[in-house]
Amino acid sequence: MKIEKIQALSGSNIWSIRRKKLIQMRLDLEELENYPTNKIEGFRERIEKFMPSLITHRCSEGVEGGFFHRVETGTWMGHVIEHIALEIQTLAGMDVGFGRTRETKTPGVYNVVFNYIEENAGIYAAEEAVKIAMALVEDQEYDLNDCIKKLKEIRESVRLGPSTGSIVEEAVSRKIPWIRLGTNSLVQLGYGVNQQRFQATITGKTSSIAVDIACNKGLTKRMLHDAAIPVPIGDLITDEIGLENAINKINYPIVIKPLDGNHGKGSSININNWEAAKIGLEYAQQYSKKVIVEKYITGYDFRVLVINNKMVAAARRVPAHIVGDGQLTIQQLINKENQDPRRGYGHENVLTEIEVDKDTLELLEKLQYNLETIPQKGEVVYLKSTANLSTGGTSIDVTDMIHPENITMAERISKIIGLDVCGIDIMAENLTQPLKESGGAIIEVNAAPGFRMHLAPSEGLPRNVAAPVVDMLYPPGRPFTIPIIAVTGTNGKTTTTRLIAHIVKSNGYRVGFTTSDGIYIQNTMLSKGDTTGPLSAEFILKDPTVEFAVLETARGGILRSGLGFSQCDIGVLTNIEEDHLGMNDIHSLKDLTRVKRVVLDSVKKNGWSVMNADNVSSMKIINDLDCNVAIFSMDENNPYIKRYSKEGKIVCVYEEGFVTIKKGDWKIRIGKAKDFPITMEGKARFMIENVLAASLACYLNGFGIEDISNSLRTFIPSAQLTPGRLNIFKFKNFKVLIDFAHNPSGYEAIGDYLKNIESNKKIGIISGVGDRRDNDIRECGKIAGRMFDYIIIRNEKHLRGRTEEDINGLLIEGIQSSDRNVSYEIIPKEIEALKHAISMAEEGTFITALSDVISNAIDLVQEYQAKELQEDIKV
Repeated sequence: MKIEKIQALSGSNIWSIRRKKLIQMRLDLEELENYPTNKIEGFRERIEKFMPSLITHRCSEGVEGGFFHRVETGTWMGHVIEHIALEIQTLAGMDVGFGRTRETKTPGVYNVVFNYIEENAGIYAAEEAVKIAMALVEDQEYDLNDCIKKLKEIRESVRLGPSTGSIVEEAVSRKIPWIRLGTNSLVQLGYGVNQQRFQATITGKTSSIAVDIACNKGLTKRMLHDAAIPVPIGDLITDEIGLENAINKINYPIVIKPLDGNHGKGSSININNWEAAKIGLEYAQQYSKKVIVEKYITGYDFRVLVINNKMVAAARRVPAHIVGDGQLTIQQLINKENQDPRRGYGHENVLTEIEVDKDTLELLEKLQYNLETIPQKGEVVYLKSTANLSTGGTSIDVTDMIHPENITMAERISKIIGLDVCGIDIMAENLTQPLKESGGAIIEVNAAPGFRMHLAPSEGLPRNVAAPVVDMLYPPGRPFTIPIIAVTGTNGKTTTTRLIAHIVKSNGYRVGFTTSDGIYIQNTMLSKGDTTGPLSAEFILKDPTVEFAVLETARGGILRSGLGFSQCDIGVLTNIEEDHLGMNDIHSLKDLTRVKRVVLDSVKKNGWSVMNADNVSSMKIINDLDCNVAIFSMDENNPYIKRYSKEGKIVCVYEEGFVTIKKGDWKIRIGKAKDFPITMEGKARFMIENVLAASLACYLNGFGIEDISNSLRTFIPSAQLTPGRLNIFKFKNFKVLIDFAHNPSGYEAIGDYLKNIESNKKIGIISGVGDRRDNDIRECGKIAGRMFDYIIIRNEKHLRGRTEEDINGLLIEGIQSSDRNVSYEIIPKEIEALKHAISMAEEGTFITALSDVISNAIDLVQEYQAKELQEDIKV
């Protein structure tokens, strides 16, 4: 077997709209294509013995053991690898279950698709699943435990922490989109101007001053003391002299901790003698030169969580410990405790595995114990000096037991320190009495408190403490996204996108949009190139200044990674024509439609799909969409238009020279098409189509007819505003047209326009695109033969796997089949071809340069214009 390609999809895609995180592996089975599982001796027995947990995979049989039944009766290795990849992720603590395996048009080559939780882990699972399958086929050894361990390590290195993850999950449950910013725990909720950011449990609303106060334990303690809140007495010291003076003042037992520590690092508690105090000082100063010495308060360790100045949860924290049974050693008891299914690696489970470290050994030494000591039955031996869950501690929910006075005090503390998310550590015998009665005290106030102890306590009720965080960031009525219009199709995407963006901008929004030539915010290009994929969409949606997004969404990005947005308000499908076929397993119009409709399937249920009623392929899916649908047409008598109008639905048509919105029998005219500059006085019908699509989308978004009309009148096409989209350059004696058309339907559109152009000689500069099918290249030549009186064939910069002779030969075949005696010549370089065409120009010549790379041509023509203007000035 051979892996040809692995790609990670992270947005809505051709396999699933709902399941956005999918690995797609293109796998060549090679010789194994001839050996389904029932023809591999002993395979069923080996895979069942190797991975018995696959019994839970129901597969298409729909019953437990269904997958093993498929293996028994015979299935192909791609299907087996799909299930192995899913199961090894599940065994590593990443619960996944969706998969698809489909053969491509190439015999023996399959797309193996399965979902993942963490991308790197998913890619590793794909690679290892192939190795595992090969080991099973060849009856070789494979260390599954090592694979699972590696998967866990990958997961822990990249996953969101439990606190961050819980907030994301809560946001997702409310359909709030999110974007991970970088590889750490910094997350953006929402889009554009309505975004909110947080990292762990620090939010964009968290005061930096409050964080500084909380991190300065001495200042925190003084502020709370001044507010009549009970805190332990103590001093801030830097050396042994200060330590001795502090002990003389407060007496034993004491606690020593670094001034700037967190998560219990560097802390020593319940110190009762001078030697232990000196060791505690040395340990604390590993983290901070300044050290706090304070009275040790007896009782239990409690954490109270306050969010947005409201107490939401409380837990009693218990340090990692074992309970003796009079038979097992401490090490054996630790091993036994770590076998608790609730304990796991890192943050994967409710509890964390207990590791023996320096803190553990020092605590045992104080008891004159070691790891081989056998504690008495019922004896509790604490293994950590702090109760952090990350070091193996446990938690008991006590939210419902906290006294009202303690609740009021906790909420006061959050306001005194100024934290929006505040963790308050309390040492007390209980929280059912006011602290002034129980003798308890506030030990610390924490910024960015962990949520795991509340989300999944080892005892008591779990508390959804992520919900109040999201409530705080997005109170009722506050929007979390911005309007998104996504434009897809074969031809006209970029112009339609620019038209919509112009209308939106003209109506007072700060608009961000992506096109095949760059990313723009308010018409300022911020990134140049083909920016029609998910990363470019995300660029716009991450920008905190953008109020409205218009996103050109092309086939390539959808196939590579999926969509870059969760849902859109309006999806525009300009058309579906034969283009890019034979690439990326897209071989037919049906395949291409499957790609394009991903955009429409991502429209909100109450949103709109805008579709071309004149396009056969588009209309085939119109009844399958789960949203509102509106259509446009160049023919008022189009059957779909007549049916929709009869049903009282909204349509947009070109009738009697007008661009018109129809609602039932009512007509609302936006304006005459010839008055909109982009239509070239109404001569460019394909541009009128783009106007129909843009007008309908903007009308459905809520823009007024007059506002749309005025915006269309002020959209002046140019090489700067619409590069490569019907750019016409006028000279004294001739004209030059440069256009992006590079497929048969694009050539047909230009041909339709040229019919309306009076010219005594039409010269065409054409080229074939190397990654298109032979028929597509040949058809472009044929259409060119009908359009032009003279043709110059040039070569594209990127041949994409073909030779110049191959491409040019196909174009010539097409030209010769056009039933016209058209002269042609080959000039390989674009610039030389254009110079030659201009040198041939006579009075009334119309030169048309068609290409999917247009920047060089535009620069050259503008140079010629500048020279002609300079010469006129001299005269």
